Amino acid sequence: MPGLPHGKPAGVRCPHLTDDLRCALWGRPERPAVCASLPPRLDWCGRDEAEARALLAALEHATRP
Repeated sequence: MPGLPHGKPAGVRCPHLTDDLRCALWGRPERPAVCASLPPRLDWCGRDEAEARALLAALEHATRP
């Protein structure tokens, strides 16, 4: 991932997230394949930032090694 040569750790804000919570790499060739494989969906992203963070925390907890 550009800017994170060792990957993005869980719980770390993506450096490519803009102030208005959009992907700065959207539509660009350097956008990582993993990001492109995860299209925005209401059940993943929620209705607002608080819900998105709660959904992400639950996913990270459920997939912990």
